[in-house]
Amino acid sequence: MTAETVTIVITTSKGEIEVELWGEKAPKTVANFLSYVDDGFFGDTIFHRVMPGFMIQGGGFVADMSQKSTRGPVENEADNGVANSRGTIAMARTSDPHSATAQFFINLVDNGFLNHTSKDSRGWGYCAFGKVTSGMDVVDAIGGVATGNRGGHQNVPTAQVTITGVRRK
Repeated sequence: MTAETVTIVITTSKGEIEVELWGEKAPKTVANFLSYVDDGFFGDTIFHRVMPGFMIQGGGFVADMSQKSTRGPVENEADNGVANSRGTIAMARTSDPHSATAQFFINLVDNGFLNHTSKDSRGWGYCAFGKVTSGMDVVDAIGGVATGNRGGHQNVPTAQVTITGVRRK
């Protein structure tokens, strides 16, 4: 776990995004995310889900839409008081509140309905654990790409947006 603030750089085919991760607010989540960063896991993954006016999601699929193998899930820390506001990075998950592994999303707008409200399946929310400090123009550019259906998934960019790597700054 980490209690410090760490800056990472997400290098994409559209440009670079700097993100400050808040270890003091979400220590387990940040430690989990940084373990994937340090292992080079995110290299050559794609933004596989783009929803204008909502969010961009990546960190789990490669170009052919096959999903990468991950470690086990991390405990949901969405009760940390951090809102899913524009520019925050949060963990993607299934309907199980404690199922997040490597996939993440960046909020394009304030998405208050994703915030923690209670510790049950309906209210757990999505753990925001940092915020874009530079490159929001890149995030917005990704958020504006054309999308379609591919590989059984919806909202997939029709022109691939690649994450070439993520590193600590």
